[in-house]
Amino acid sequence: MHSAPAVSFPVGRSRFQGWLVGLAGLTGAVGGLLWRYQAEPAIWRQWLFALTLLCACTLAAGAWFRSPRGHLRWDGQAWSWTFAERSVGGLLTVHLDLQFFLLLSLRLDAGSRIWFWPERGAELTAWNALRRAVFSRAAPIHAPDLGSDVDWARR
Repeated sequence: MHSAPAVSFPVGRSRFQGWLVGLAGLTGAVGGLLWRYQAEPAIWRQWLFALTLLCACTLAAGAWFRSPRGHLRWDGQAWSWTFAERSVGGLLTVHLDLQFFLLLSLRLDAGSRIWFWPERGAELTAWNALRRAVFSRAAPIHAPDLGSDVDWARR
């Protein structure tokens, strides 16, 4: 089985993620207004809800504005993230595939995770190559031969 060819794909702030953040905030605001008019809660609960919604939306928008920018690279064997003339490697995981958008995370060797929302519009010519690489499997690493007298089935 052949692995996918090498690819480099630019990743930055995703419009799709921005729309999701905005839609979630709007949905929360509409839900809060409906709750207010149907249940008539105490004024302190209304303020608590508004403050909580504002904090959640601010955190989500801040995370969107700080989205990592760089290039996600597949060299045929491993994934790496290149930014500001630095490069780090890790294990890529697909969390969501919507055909035109992907939600990916790269688990770095240090244990931290970088989240990406690559979208087709960032580079149309490399999109299919990125998708092939994302869903391909790296070549298996063969364990050294420990001899024929080891019975692996009993372990």
